[in-house]
Amino acid sequence: MCGICGQLLYDKVPVDEALLKRMCAAFSYRGPDDQGIYAATVPGAEGRSLSVGLGHDRLSIIDLSGAGHQPMGNETGNVWVTYNGEIYNHAKLRAELTDKGHVFRSRTDTEVILHAYEQEGVEAVHRFDGMFAFALWDQERARLWACRDRLGIKPLVYYWDGTRFAFASEIKALLCDPEIPREIDEEALMLYLAFNYIPAPYTIFKAIRKLEPGCQIVVQDARLQTQPYWDIPQFEDGELWRSAAAPDERHLAERLEALLSAAVEKRLIADVPLGAFLSGGIDSSIVVALMARHSLAPVKTFSIGYRDDALFDETRYARQVARLYKTDHHEFKLTFADMLEVLTDVLDAFDEPFADSSAIPTYIVSRETRRYVTVALSGDGGDELFAGYRSYLAEYWRPWYVLLPAFLRERVVERILEGLPDSRDTRVTEYIRRGKKFVRGTRGSFEQRLLSLKEVFPLEVRNLLLRHDAQTTASPCSRDLALDWVRTKLARYRADPINRMLHADVKDSLPGDMLNKVDWMSMKNSLEVRVPFLDHRVVEFAFRIHGALKLRRGRTKSVLKRTFRHLLPPELYNRAKAGFEVPISRWLKTDLRFLLDRYLARERITDQGIFQYETVAELVRLCLSGRTDTSWMLWNLIVFQFWHEKYGP
Repeated sequence: MCGICGQLLYDKVPVDEALLKRMCAAFSYRGPDDQGIYAATVPGAEGRSLSVGLGHDRLSIIDLSGAGHQPMGNETGNVWVTYNGEIYNHAKLRAELTDKGHVFRSRTDTEVILHAYEQEGVEAVHRFDGMFAFALWDQERARLWACRDRLGIKPLVYYWDGTRFAFASEIKALLCDPEIPREIDEEALMLYLAFNYIPAPYTIFKAIRKLEPGCQIVVQDARLQTQPYWDIPQFEDGELWRSAAAPDERHLAERLEALLSAAVEKRLIADVPLGAFLSGGIDSSIVVALMARHSLAPVKTFSIGYRDDALFDETRYARQVARLYKTDHHEFKLTFADMLEVLTDVLDAFDEPFADSSAIPTYIVSRETRRYVTVALSGDGGDELFAGYRSYLAEYWRPWYVLLPAFLRERVVERILEGLPDSRDTRVTEYIRRGKKFVRGTRGSFEQRLLSLKEVFPLEVRNLLLRHDAQTTASPCSRDLALDWVRTKLARYRADPINRMLHADVKDSLPGDMLNKVDWMSMKNSLEVRVPFLDHRVVEFAFRIHGALKLRRGRTKSVLKRTFRHLLPPELYNRAKAGFEVPISRWLKTDLRFLLDRYLARERITDQGIFQYETVAELVRLCLSGRTDTSWMLWNLIVFQFWHEKYGP
């Protein structure tokens, strides 16, 4: 795994090699093993001069020798690539290309990209099975080709103004160039307030964009074209598994297990130590079980737990899986003090606002895992493919809830809930909070219901929070941009309601939140994370399964659990999902109270001119009173303020 960057300039001075080095240095943790740059000036079309520069920081995984140095050129030096990722079928592609006359100088998957492009041009991307972001310069065609993997596991951001194209693994590298403006994108800010992250193609900066998953860019003749090369197939009802009747279920389970087993096996290829995150949940436990099937030596597994809060500690379940498969198990028990200690390091990694607080334990488990291995497999993606979140359950139970007489729902259930305090501080108040959220998620259209289950700041609070004199096209008074976003995502897939929700999450929140978080936190610790559930064949197969089989009798991930029941301890099936919960509400009232005073102070908010201080003050008051949980809204604002202090215009 690595960090990549570069520039392509039309009618300008040659690319500044010192700037390329500064861009590489901005994310040197992504590739501590080696650094390289390539720069050239060539004639362009119609007599225009053309300058190109590529930069690379290397984390050596395949072929640790100097033969893997990047940027890497072909034999004639007219095609160059800078690449971040892993092509799991590189050995097969190498054999095919060798048979066609191509000569290889290394064992790297990087060189496979070069020769595949020579053989097939930009169509070669369809042959690559893996996670990747790369940029390839073709000198003869004066063409730069950039790609991001199908599911968006690896990031790529870019800038284009008609004469200057710049790209990088992270925004902070692009910001090394003073020519790139830092104006805040107001629509991106609106989406951040709604979702806690900024979805592609937006970034917080108006001039910088994320390349969306499964898409490629071609820059040629001073024109930029972006187009998709892959998407989840749209299956008709007749192609779906709709029932759990034997023998259909046996065939479904056999096929699913075979695909996921193959996905795990191909991700075990590495020339460095390899292990797995083991949370104690279903998804990571399945990955470890399949790793043990394909490994000759004991699998190295890594778990994180909490000394201060048994409610969210899943290590006992992880230990059961570790004992069953005789793994070389490592367990890290954290105190809240441990997490507070790394808070600044975590926030400092974000070059745009990102308020998923589970980044904190993700950072720590990545740091501790890196002490033992360079590559770790994870169970990310299982929830989004097989319906593992409470939001899916809410839609499942809604038809039963609305069967209750209106007077019982509105005058009894909802009136009682509204009168009770809610927070994440205790088990009881957390269930009350969830109950209120479920009720909100039963009202309105399908799109409105889904948004209410996702959003951090509801529309009315966003209206009150943002200063209207600072708004233009993103004005919350004119339209609900977040609702438009959800509506657009849902409209792109025709299926049953559960699979429509899953598709929206796989295309949006999975790369925008979960995968983004893991990439930031793991690469900050020079750790590569591989994601078997997001093998594109597994993904395509998962969407052939009807939503009714994924949420059967109100049980999340039903088809996945039934498929792998023979591999896992039964105790894993009879417990609630915990996840990497962080007690933000409790912290803001105690250890992190100083953040409220520092980042949300009247003078700071007023001088900044983005938010209404009165609304911020009311959110603080509600949080401290313990009557209504506004902690995630406040955390969202604190993260934005921290980011703005470092990167803001």
